[in-house]
Order: sequence, then structure tokens, then C-alpha cells
Amino acid sequence: MDNNPFITAGPADADAVFIPARGRDANYPVVTYFLDLNQMYMGAIRWHWHDEFEIIIINNGHATVCVDNIQVVLEAGQALMINQGILHSIRPINNDKCTFYSIIFHPAILFGYEQSYFRSKYLLPIINSPSLKCLKLDESVPWQEKLIDHANNAIAANLTQKFGYELVTKGELTLFWTKILDHYNHTKPSTQDTSIEDSADPKRVKEALLYIQTHYMDTITLDDLAASIHVSKSECCRCFKRTLQLTPIEYVMRYRIFEATRKIQRNEPETKSISTLAMSVGFNNASYFNKLFKKYVECTPSQYKKMLKTKPAYNGEDGPFRQPSPFEITF
Repeated sequence: MDNNPFITAGPADADAVFIPARGRDANYPVVTYFLDLNQMYMGAIRWHWHDEFEIIIINNGHATVCVDNIQVVLEAGQALMINQGILHSIRPINNDKCTFYSIIFHPAILFGYEQSYFRSKYLLPIINSPSLKCLKLDESVPWQEKLIDHANNAIAANLTQKFGYELVTKGELTLFWTKILDHYNHTKPSTQDTSIEDSADPKRVKEALLYIQTHYMDTITLDDLAASIHVSKSECCRCFKRTLQLTPIEYVMRYRIFEATRKIQRNEPETKSISTLAMSVGFNNASYFNKLFKKYVECTPSQYKKMLKTKPAYNGEDGPFRQPSPFEITF
């Protein structure tokens, strides 16, 4: 799986909150993962979004998937489909072990990239449904069990990659899609009780996250963040609280500490001095930087550097200090 070519981010994109669509191969825009949250960088999959759909199937343990301002608790035997362009993150519950499979696919594998009769009739009703940001599936519900079976079959085909696995994947995902449409053709999905402000939150927060990603090393004030999404300071705070359960400045601080750990891992020149490292990620006070680093990483920057040197296994493929994948962290 680590050599899967279909969705791979380069160094500049590895920390992006937006994962680009399609990956390297637009002809087969599918990737499959088996992930252990305990082995993920800082034990979670960060807030991110992408132009693909994603199906998560819990293998064991429990996890909370935050989808925009919705929290979905999943356990073994349950799955979740996440619509394209939807902000989401994944965390274990009570730091318990949780493993899951994920298949991420662009709808072009089913409908192509061009506008067509099939896209209009069978794709747009799902993409445009405000109540289908995500769809929780449970194997105890007969029609949902069939959906999970199709997703599992598609995942298995990609993991084994036997001859014709691309055709098997397309077939299983087509059946998965057809069953969703058939169900909602007879049972309309319930509308979400959200205000106009709430429905605008995810779009605003995504814009703010991109702003933070670009400017985290500079001075960022609440005025700056509010201006970047064209709302008042109080509304900016409400957007973040409703969606991420964090204040805007809390997210900035956490993102900066994450960037600091990445710089240490890469052994970048500014890491030779703690004060220089602090300044490179937007802190003008080394003492405050140390305090927040210890709060979020549970050790000081110096201890973190020492652990990377004295325990190289921690920086290996399965270690907690290894380089994060595009879908990892943070806070």
C-alpha cells in the first residue's frame, strides 16, 4: 500500500489541509488504505478535505469522525461514506486502539470527468444533497450491510491487485452507488436542521485554514482571519467553534506547533536554535513556544530532537515520530 501511486502528495502538499483530487493517475483515481490510529502521527487524522468520496470501514475499536459540524461515532461493523469536498477528521475514542480501512475515489471512475447524462442523473443528486454530507452504515441494517459488502469487495480488490482489479473496483463501486440511489429514491433523506449561518461555516472555515497554512509563519490576528473570510471577529470565532470546536487562535497555535515538529523531523537549519525555530513558525517568544510545544507534544522541542536521535525506530515506518502521511494529524 505504501507504494500506491494513485494519491500521493509531494513535500509541499504533505501538510496541506486540502488534498488534491485525482492523484497521479486520472484514469484510475482510487486509493485504499489500512490505518491504525495509534500509529498515526499524534494519534489522529487531521482536518482535511478532498474532491474524492471516501468510505471508512472500522476494523476494530471505536472512532469519532467529525464531518463539518457533525460528530459520528463508529465501531467495528460500521462504516461511513463522506461526500466530496467535506471537511473531516478522525480520532480514536479514549485513545483506544482503532484500525480501519479507507477507500478514496473520485466519482470520475464511475461517471467520467465530462458533463454527461449519467453525471446529471446519478451523481448530482448525491453531491447536491445537504443531508448527505456523510452516510453512516451499519451491517445490522440489511440494505446498509450490502453497501458495506460492496465497499469491502472494492477494498480487497485494490489490496490484492489481481488481474482486472480495476474493473472489479468499478463494478463494486457502481453497485454501491446504485443501492444508495435506489434507497433514497424510495425514502427521501431527512433534511438537516441547520441555519443559513451553520451551512456556511464549513466553507468559511476551509478558507480560513488555507489562509493559516499560507501565513502561519507571520503574525496572524483574529482581525486577519475574520477579514480572510469576510465576516466579523465574533462570527469568525463562532464558525470555528461550531465546526472545529476550537477558537481560531487555538487552531493557529496548534498548527504552528505541528509545523515545528515537521521542521525538526526534516532537520531544517532553523532547528539548530529553539528561538530561531520558534520565530520560523510564527512565535516571537521562545518561552511561550516551549510551553505550547510541551502542551501539545508532551515534551520540549529539545527532548523531541533527542528522542528522534536516540530512538531512530520511533521515526520509522510504524513509529509515532515518523513523517506524517497526507491525511495525518493534527489537532
